[in-house]
Amino acid sequence: MKCKKFIFENYNFDFNSGKTILNYSIDEKIKFSEILFFPIKKLDKNKLKKKKDFINKVLFNLHLAGGLSYWKTYCPQKIIIKSGKINKEQAKFWNKLYYKGMGQFYFENKLDPKKTAPEFPYKDFKIKPIKLKNLKSNLLPWGGGKDSIVSSEILKKQKKDFTLFYVGDSIPQKNTAKIAKKKTIIVKRIISPKLKKLPKAYNGHIPVSAYYAFVEVFTAGLFGFKNIAMSNEKSANYGNILYKGLMVNHQYSKSQEFEKDFSEYLSKFITKDIKYFSLLRKMSEIEIAEQFTQYPKYFKYFSSCNTNFRQNKRKRPKSNLWCGSCPKCAFVFLILSAFLSKKKLLKIFKKDLFNDPKLENTFLELLGKKNHKPFECVGTPEEVKKALSLVIKKQEFKNSYFIKKQ
Repeated sequence: MKCKKFIFENYNFDFNSGKTILNYSIDEKIKFSEILFFPIKKLDKNKLKKKKDFINKVLFNLHLAGGLSYWKTYCPQKIIIKSGKINKEQAKFWNKLYYKGMGQFYFENKLDPKKTAPEFPYKDFKIKPIKLKNLKSNLLPWGGGKDSIVSSEILKKQKKDFTLFYVGDSIPQKNTAKIAKKKTIIVKRIISPKLKKLPKAYNGHIPVSAYYAFVEVFTAGLFGFKNIAMSNEKSANYGNILYKGLMVNHQYSKSQEFEKDFSEYLSKFITKDIKYFSLLRKMSEIEIAEQFTQYPKYFKYFSSCNTNFRQNKRKRPKSNLWCGSCPKCAFVFLILSAFLSKKKLLKIFKKDLFNDPKLENTFLELLGKKNHKPFECVGTPEEVKKALSLVIKKQEFKNSYFIKKQ
């Protein structure tokens, strides 16, 4: 299908319930509505209404970020923004996000990024950031995996107060949050069901962390948090494959490049009073894994496997939190095996992933010996090689299929 226009129609926020609606359309015929629920019932409604300017400013930008999920269906070239306006500098940010951030999507669908990525329309005007008062503490986005767990333990050691935050209701997020014993803010997101019913629509990865970044800023402003402490590591900067002149990076919206761009955008166009940064930016995956192994209380409950976060809850695992067949499982198994005993590792994963011949190609991709780095949040080939050398030295897996071949 050839579609000409993608339209950012409007957005709405209910000051009583926290229900937020983001509306979009394609050629004014195909309409999408995304819904979020922010848990504001206990907040002072008078104080909340005083933040009306901030709320409108962030929701407008969240509206633009949310468009990623719907624009990709038919990739219309013309962008129409009915819900607000942006200036030239803002347009550069959005053009870059819809170009670089969608790199994997273009690659997977064999689309030319330069011919497909849209150009955002802009007007010549200046924007002043909103001033927020009485902000304090840290908001820690929570994935239920090793990275955010390490961040929480770092903040605890530094005796800094923080609150956990996540979108959704996955089992790893809920169970690890209980172990962390910190207050938690949970936002519910309902993606437009129309996405599943479109004929001949494109599908693929979007830089969802960019979307969450605006959700996190909105939450921080509503609940009075000064810092958004992310858990993105050094290896998120490493790309997967060069495609038509674009370095495709599955983790683009977790990279230092995006973090810098987003922080500047936040400061210039939304507020200077909320800071967005990563606690783990200088750390490698190996360093994070080694630190994580110091906290066995989480072993039974954490997971990085994406099957836990499927939109269709019926397809999520009910018992074993690791599918044992994806690149994410293979990577986490390998990097933890450098520091954990085989006995402890098998308790977590329920099986020896090194002994599964079906994962051989996946391990080779992780090592940089075949194809390209998998499109997952995994470490660099150098980190994987270093971890593998530690595994081989330990000799615990010497009889496993993949290790015997090394």
